[in-house]
This record gives sequence, C-alpha cells and structure tokens, in this order.
Amino acid sequence: MPKLTQKALNAIRENSTGIKSKLALALHRSEASINRYIRENDDNLTKIAVLDIIRQETGLCIEDILEREIEK
Repeated sequence: MPKLTQKALNAIRENSTGIKSKLALALHRSEASINRYIRENDDNLTKIAVLDIIRQETGLCIEDILEREIEK
C-alpha cells in the first residue's frame, strides 16, 4: 500500500488553513480520526479525494505526497 511522505505529513501538520477539517469532511471522519491517520500514516490518506485536498492545500505535487513503492 502506498503511504504519504514525511514531507506531506509535515505539510498537513503545519497547515493552518483547515486542511484537517477538509480531510475529515472528505472521509466522513472526525478530526481526531484524521490526527490518528496522520500519526499512523494510514492508507485512508491515499484516497483520491484526500490526495486532491492535500495537493491543493499544500501546493505539493503527487510525487512529493506519495512514497514510491519499491518493486521486489
């Protein structure tokens, strides 16, 4: 499963424009759940709607948001 990069997680934590509220609305979860998702780097943060919000609110590109998966 893809995960968010530390850069993206930090951008979400430091963003003051209400990004966590927007993520909570998109996922139909509480902000407490979003905080847990961030702490655990939960794969719910890789859903398309969430990625769009992160990209729009932080200005990061998808390559900076998602970790690359290493093929085995």
